[in-house]
Amino acid sequence: MKKKNIAILGTGSDVGKSIVAAALCRSLVDKGDRIAPFKSQNMSNNSGITPEGLEMGRAQIVQAEASRIAPHVHMNPILLKPTGEKQSQVILFGKVHGNHTAMDYHRQKGFYFEKACQAFNALEKTCDRVILEGAGSCAEVNLMPGDIVNFPMAEYASADVILVADIHRGGVFAQIIGTLNCLPQKYQDMVKGIIVNRFRGDIALFKDGVEWIENKTGKKIIGVLPWYSHFKIDAEDSVEIEDCRNLNALKPDIPAIAVILLPHIANFTDFHALSMIKGLQVIYINKPDHLEKFKAVIIPGSKNTRADLEWLLQKFKTPLEGYARSNGCILGICGGYQMLGEFVDDPEGLEGRPGRTYALNLLPVRTILKAPKTTTLSDFEWEGIKGKGYEIHMGSTILKRGFPMLTILSRNFDSCEAVDGCIEMNKKIAGTYIHGFFDSPKVLSKWLTLIGLNLPCPEEDLVFLKEKNYTLLKEHFETHVNLSHIL
Repeated sequence: MKKKNIAILGTGSDVGKSIVAAALCRSLVDKGDRIAPFKSQNMSNNSGITPEGLEMGRAQIVQAEASRIAPHVHMNPILLKPTGEKQSQVILFGKVHGNHTAMDYHRQKGFYFEKACQAFNALEKTCDRVILEGAGSCAEVNLMPGDIVNFPMAEYASADVILVADIHRGGVFAQIIGTLNCLPQKYQDMVKGIIVNRFRGDIALFKDGVEWIENKTGKKIIGVLPWYSHFKIDAEDSVEIEDCRNLNALKPDIPAIAVILLPHIANFTDFHALSMIKGLQVIYINKPDHLEKFKAVIIPGSKNTRADLEWLLQKFKTPLEGYARSNGCILGICGGYQMLGEFVDDPEGLEGRPGRTYALNLLPVRTILKAPKTTTLSDFEWEGIKGKGYEIHMGSTILKRGFPMLTILSRNFDSCEAVDGCIEMNKKIAGTYIHGFFDSPKVLSKWLTLIGLNLPCPEEDLVFLKEKNYTLLKEHFETHVNLSHIL
């Protein structure tokens, strides 16, 4: 018999919907259910690649891993990747569908909701129940008529709704009461329970708060989830790096690596493996102060390379040139690799106005942005050491002279003979298109040695570590949430 679908909706952005959905996926699949995650429309520059070489939001990739199944674009049929204040690249079923302003996209919501429903219908046939995730606040009154993610999708899926609120940011009582009061009665009736997330301190002291909320709303608090630090799950939004800009946090006796916090930073999960190394600090910076304090500086991926390059040139050009002259190690990944070259050419205006932006000129490469987008799962080799990663980029980069950094062994499981990236003869400055470059322990260890650090890396690969963390997440969730009420 078909089991009830469950929708995890939130009182706001970054309240923990993705993590709760992942925890529920792992808990239910370990009880014998066939589970699939779903989010009709996602907005994030932190995407990933499916085994078919298609692009989707990382949160649903995480939830698929938690469900012990391969990710599929039906789990996230629509992905919006912001390229500026009012415009996004639209990824539909894993492929670029076009660029839309917010208003253009809003006018076509009917079309996109139909596509989302088609994806949900296909996904539902493969499993016992679907775990849906909402977006932002589920009670944005002005956006509700065109909402294709929250209650309208939960209603289409005949799903029970669990509302997630974040007590850490304060105002949890107003979050919950205000959210419910903004909803029409039919949506209020769909809410089966509430989870209060990110609690610090003695949960017993919140007992009166639980009773007050239940009496006021008539809804059951089915769990109060404490703050956790004993495991790490990939985050989707860059909110987690917003507090990492202050050099006052830098400990002078511990080696540190700087990641430049570009305005349109993408795929910041590239650096999670680095952040797990004991005895190493990973600091996100948006000012070029004291680069000499860092063993290496990394320029990450970007969703708008030319705009971020102009920002980088204005703030970091001279300091980075000085850092390079002093034998500092610089690594560029994807858009960061493009920025290290001579120029980035955009003849078709894929990122705005057509034109050329001259770059840092620290590597002898030139980039031309052009369609179609490259989206591959890639196996590579770096001087005899093998690793796995993925590529997401528009256009190609031409090596004018010098040395490629990597040999690409396969793309999307098809063997190939190709090279990637560029590395200087003294190996201090390098760039690659490979996301997930640090996820293979031997590759990570080699790079750390290259920049002069002899630190122990985890022996287990990231797949093993992820499984370990999903188990800890499930235990944390089941300890503090009344699962029987959800079911």
